[in-house]
Amino acid sequence: MRSFAQRRGRGLLAALCSSALALALAALPVTARAAPAAGPAAASVESAPVASAAPVAAQGGVPERPAPGPDPDPSLPVHTLTRADAPLDNPLKGFARFYQPGSNQNTGYPHSLTWSYFGLSEVMKDAFDCGNYDWSALDGALDEIASYGNQAAVRFYLEYPGGTGSHPANAVPRCFDGHVAYRTNAYWGTTSPDYDSPYLLDALKDFIAAFGARYDGDPRIGFIHMGLVGLWGEWHTWPYDTDTSGDSYPNYMPTDAHGAEILRAYDSAFTHTRTEVRYPDAAGGAADSLPAVGFHDDSFCFREGSPLAGVTLPVSMGGASYAHLQRALQRGVENRWTTASMGGEVRPEIQSTAFAHWPGGSGAVDDMKACLELEHTTWKINEGSAGYSATDPGVAAAVRTMGYDLTVDHAYFHDTARGSTTVGVRITNNGVAPFYYPWTVSLGLKDSAGNVVRTWATPWDLRKVMPVKIRAFPDWAAGPDPTYLDYGHPRYFDTTVDLSGLTAGDYQLVMKAKNPLEDINPDAKKLRFANTGQNGDGWLRLGAMTVGSDGTTGPVSHEAEADGNTLTGTATVADCAGCSGGAKVGYLGNGATLTFHHVDGGAGGTRTVTIDYTSATARTATIQVNDGTPRTVGFPPTADWWTPGSTSLSVDLEPGTGNRITLAQPSGWAPDIDRITLR
Repeated sequence: MRSFAQRRGRGLLAALCSSALALALAALPVTARAAPAAGPAAASVESAPVASAAPVAAQGGVPERPAPGPDPDPSLPVHTLTRADAPLDNPLKGFARFYQPGSNQNTGYPHSLTWSYFGLSEVMKDAFDCGNYDWSALDGALDEIASYGNQAAVRFYLEYPGGTGSHPANAVPRCFDGHVAYRTNAYWGTTSPDYDSPYLLDALKDFIAAFGARYDGDPRIGFIHMGLVGLWGEWHTWPYDTDTSGDSYPNYMPTDAHGAEILRAYDSAFTHTRTEVRYPDAAGGAADSLPAVGFHDDSFCFREGSPLAGVTLPVSMGGASYAHLQRALQRGVENRWTTASMGGEVRPEIQSTAFAHWPGGSGAVDDMKACLELEHTTWKINEGSAGYSATDPGVAAAVRTMGYDLTVDHAYFHDTARGSTTVGVRITNNGVAPFYYPWTVSLGLKDSAGNVVRTWATPWDLRKVMPVKIRAFPDWAAGPDPTYLDYGHPRYFDTTVDLSGLTAGDYQLVMKAKNPLEDINPDAKKLRFANTGQNGDGWLRLGAMTVGSDGTTGPVSHEAEADGNTLTGTATVADCAGCSGGAKVGYLGNGATLTFHHVDGGAGGTRTVTIDYTSATARTATIQVNDGTPRTVGFPPTADWWTPGSTSLSVDLEPGTGNRITLAQPSGWAPDIDRITLR
């Protein structure tokens, strides 16, 4: 059992000093900052594999709209929930701050992610055995990050100009000595190993396999950058890069084929934890057919050059030819967000002012809202967010736009129930990306003191709740910019819960998506829905429910005209001012039938069913429960065809909500049916 006690040391490590990086990047010529690669202008964190792991071909343009999913169960009463702003530190989205050992990670702007680099030599310490791994540096950081309730985002590197202060500048493992050729990047003063060396490639692939075997699905980790190659692990070695036409610098990058081996090794090793690579066209677009691989834009929403050009937005929106989204468009992977996360870093030079002109930008800050919406950004490294005001409306709007923004707009359940009963919810995603992990969603009941007295795990998958609107690229020719297209749908889920054994009384029905980090630290950041009924403990209030006792329950009605019923023959819905709901089903009989579905039999047994009907003349009808023998019931005349009367009888129901009740009359007309009520 790991200990997550807060460390007391106060070392002044900055995992990557933002100001230092800003100075380093400022020294880069305009054409180098995007570090172009070769090729044309690519259940819980630990409980289930990435859903999209099967290779598929990249396909750009307007994405196909997902299927809407099932309709709400019409037999369940509807409870409308009220939307509210989601919290700013929801897990696995928003800003990531740098890991600084011993420092309080929950200061500054609210956040739930912590970022850190690690040199490969910090794990591969044995100078004589590249297969001997010491994970203590990574585990120590993950443990401390988890102790603050946060998840980590990490990257391994081999060369890092100047180092970080506690992580080395030269992170080439000593076990490479004598086996791998070393080159000097004189511009940055780094040692650049031969990335095409078979010895190096085998060692890196073995490391990646061991990395995945130990940490894939670890609830302490939210995102992993596919690093290892190039400066900072960012898949470029500028100026010693693939572009040798205008300079005298040799190319230190691996071939596309060798780079693709590394990408595929990561994709195979991590089937649960989300991975991202720097460029859509890295290794010649090797990620094109790896839908679980996302991208990280480390110069997010920056503008540079003269005239200024964006390095995130495409050429059609004033971006440079090497801009991140231009590369994605040219590879046909601009819709990769539908299956994989989009991360990166707000360019350090603009972090202090990035949201000062929200939703647009100014000067070196490009159109920030467009950058977030078109990239479908989930998270960004942003050390400068430490200085943001928690009440800044522009920053708050940006954070809530990022990633998922989930609202439960309706809940569906019987106000009074016993035994087995069905509960449903409809969830809408107003963010720019889905939730990428299969965290377990549970239902529960809280008593009057606020104690959770019963929980039920559901099979509901939040990854299916896609954004309801997406912004179209001008390149799609879908309309003038900005054009927003319908994409996802509000998603309905339901499940059956067992109330047996509960003390009769009044409860609050609640729902929660559990952060698996809570198994390590109960104070882990909770996923919270954008609703007024959301509690800080992660439980969302769906509404009041009364649990019946001694085999009794309050009346539950089913309208004859409800969409979930089955009508055959001449049976039809007709207006009826005096009827419940203003409608009834008429022209029953002579072979025409009406079937009520999803009738809740609770624990099973005999129940009383009351049939509300209209009939100006005495009539009969047959009533059949499930596949039982039909019974003939008499219906005395009512005042007219618009004033209901009622008749009652006892029926035997099966446990649960799968019962059917069918009304028919094979040899004549039956009365018009308003509704049935079970007691």
